[in-house]
Amino acid sequence: MSTPEPPREAVVEKTPPGADTTWFVVPLFNEGQVVGDVIRDLRTRYPLVVAVDDGSQDDSAAIAARAGAAVVRHPFNMGQGAALKTGIDYALRDPQMRQIVTFDSDGQHQVDDAAAMIAMRDAERVDIVLGSRFLDSRTKPGLLKRIVLRGAVWYTNLTSGVKLTDAHNGLRVIGREACEKIAIEQNRMAHASEIVEEIGRHKFTVREHPVHILYTDYSRSKGQSMLNSVNIVIDMLFR
Repeated sequence: MSTPEPPREAVVEKTPPGADTTWFVVPLFNEGQVVGDVIRDLRTRYPLVVAVDDGSQDDSAAIAARAGAAVVRHPFNMGQGAALKTGIDYALRDPQMRQIVTFDSDGQHQVDDAAAMIAMRDAERVDIVLGSRFLDSRTKPGLLKRIVLRGAVWYTNLTSGVKLTDAHNGLRVIGREACEKIAIEQNRMAHASEIVEEIGRHKFTVREHPVHILYTDYSRSKGQSMLNSVNIVIDMLFR
C-alpha cells in the first residue's frame, strides 16, 4: 500500500506543535455550506487533513478537495464511527504520522484547542488527550444536552473504568500506537463510548483538556444538538 500524498499548497501561518506529524481526520456528511472554511482555516496551521465524505448528497467532497484536504469517499452513508475508522486507516499509511486529531466538519471545534491538546500529549507523554466541555465555562450546551451528556459520562465511566468529565466529545488527539490498537466497530454514535472502552481495555494513558465547542446558528438550524442528544441516549440504551 502506498504512502498517502499530503494535501498540497497549504499556507502555514506559523509552526504549531506537531504540524508535520499530525493528521486531522474530518468526517464529512452534507456540510457543503461550511466545510471549505473549516478546512482552509485548519490548514493555515495543520496541512495534513483527510476528509472522509460519508455518502454526502451535496458537493461537500468537492469543496473539501478544493480547500486542500485529501478526500476519501464512502459510497453511501455509513455513520461517523465508520468515517473515523476510514480516516485513521488512511493516516496510518503515513510512516511519519505520530498522532491523529478527530475534528468536526461543521465549525464547532477550535484549532487553538486542538493545538493545545497536541502540546499536552507531547509534554505529558500520554497516549491520548480528550477534549472536555466541562473543564471550563466557555461551552454553552442547552439544558437537555447538558443532562444527556452528564448521563453519558456516568454510563461510560461505569462501563469503561476510565474516569472522564465528558465522554462524547468529538475532539480527540490519539497517538499512533493507540490508533493501531483501538478497534472501532460501531459505525454510528456508539463509537464514542466504544473508543473510551478501548482506552480502558488497552490501559492507554489519557488526559482531558478544556475545549470550546461552538454551537452555531448553522449547527442549530440542522438540529444537530437535539439529534446528537437523542443518538447518545440510544447509544447508552441499546448498545
